[in-house]
Amino acid sequence: MTEKLLAPDLVVAVFGAGTMGRGIAQVCAQAGIRTLLSDTREGAVKEALGAIDRALEGQVAKGRMTAEARRNTLANLVEIKSYDEAAEAGLVIEAIVELAEPKRALFREMEKRIAPDAVLATNTSSLSVTEIAAGCERPARVAGLHFFNPPPLMRLVEVIGGLRTEPKLVETLTQFVRRIGKHPVVATDTPGFVVNHAGRAYGPEALRIVSQGIASPREVDVLMKEAAGFRMGPFELLDLVGGDVTHAVMVSIFNQYFGEPMYQPSAQMTVRVAGGLLGRKSKQGFYSYDGADATTPPTVAVPEQPKPAAAWVADEEGGAELALWLDTAGVKVTLGGAPASDALCFVTPLGEDATGAAVRLGLDPTRTVAVDMLGRFAGRRTLMKNPLTAPDVLGAAVAALSDGPPVTVINDSAGFVVQRLLAMIVNIGTRIAELRIAAPADIDVAVELGLNYPKGPLALGDRLGPARVLAVLDGMQAVTHDPKYRATTWLRRRARLGVSLLTPD
Repeated sequence: MTEKLLAPDLVVAVFGAGTMGRGIAQVCAQAGIRTLLSDTREGAVKEALGAIDRALEGQVAKGRMTAEARRNTLANLVEIKSYDEAAEAGLVIEAIVELAEPKRALFREMEKRIAPDAVLATNTSSLSVTEIAAGCERPARVAGLHFFNPPPLMRLVEVIGGLRTEPKLVETLTQFVRRIGKHPVVATDTPGFVVNHAGRAYGPEALRIVSQGIASPREVDVLMKEAAGFRMGPFELLDLVGGDVTHAVMVSIFNQYFGEPMYQPSAQMTVRVAGGLLGRKSKQGFYSYDGADATTPPTVAVPEQPKPAAAWVADEEGGAELALWLDTAGVKVTLGGAPASDALCFVTPLGEDATGAAVRLGLDPTRTVAVDMLGRFAGRRTLMKNPLTAPDVLGAAVAALSDGPPVTVINDSAGFVVQRLLAMIVNIGTRIAELRIAAPADIDVAVELGLNYPKGPLALGDRLGPARVLAVLDGMQAVTHDPKYRATTWLRRRARLGVSLLTPD
């Protein structure tokens, strides 16, 4: 079956002419492959071909494609209306409804018609390839080819072998993926594969932060873009993908991992989906898309205060750098030692909340605030108060930090906002490595290409420092007693050994 996939005259049949199916068909046709496209809905293929034509026209207009390449691509696309017309296909890709039984039924029909050495591939994003293949007479020729939306633009394709897939087929499918100009990443047949699994950190943890009243959706988005360098904030991403889609994935992966706390869905998303607040598709999500003002008030109101003449900074992780920031702003700093009774006190905890740091250090909580120094974030600073921080102290702290990048003030939280999100992204990335779902380097590539994160989770952990990430997670678990924040053995071992998170076993 592997020879047919590599043949120059390969024919691909794509079933499902929706957004994913037509995108996959376009990618194959642009690679010079004769591509058959089918859909059970009358007129769906004609609509898909029209959409592809318009997309290619736009590429020609922008100078990204020649008129001849457009004509050749369109010539490679052929509508078929019956299973029998797909008999010549060496590769069948299904992109139909995300339910196991319809996919199995389609493959059973195709097995009656295609050659014995032809291949069946499912574009499922959340179902088991092994389960789908179990309905076939020859499960050895069934595998997963998970494209990302929109396929013409997204470079990544996950290649998944089921438990009964012929091992050589996975290798050959990676060559096919390269042939159509995409980057393959091989993943084992587990819930969410690599990318959807890795995505269980960004949105769910952001939802938890907002539900706890720590910051508003807009503040979380601004922090993740300006402080952490992400292209989109988690709530912008939730609105873009759609609340119904993202919530369904959250629930599916949580259930498939038998209630693993690390993947706990958000109860507030259940309510939002029921209320039709789905994001861009419904014109209303965490933001409004009907032209209304989408601004939200800050979570913490801060009275204006003059810059303080002096301040005390805890001599702990990040303290020296914070002292330098304050000194540059003209604030006289005392680093460590015993603070004066009237001193404005800054702490820089990792994973700990401002309350815990103040109590541990014996500080007056009314005069204590915390600053997130995990990544020495240059684009935006986070200032965190505790429940007893005096308003004038908070205002003075904001004034002291405002000579540099802008400041976001949040309520008390174990791990601030950015620490929590980054630590969970790294932790779940190490869990994917620990479960042997993909090779460490492939995990990073998949996340960068599939989720558009600035770095893959393992490289991100290396940049922050595995020991620091571990300290954040251990600190959050100590404060919250929530098993969601327990560090993986993969992370803990490498942090203790002082080696890269990309280090294989």
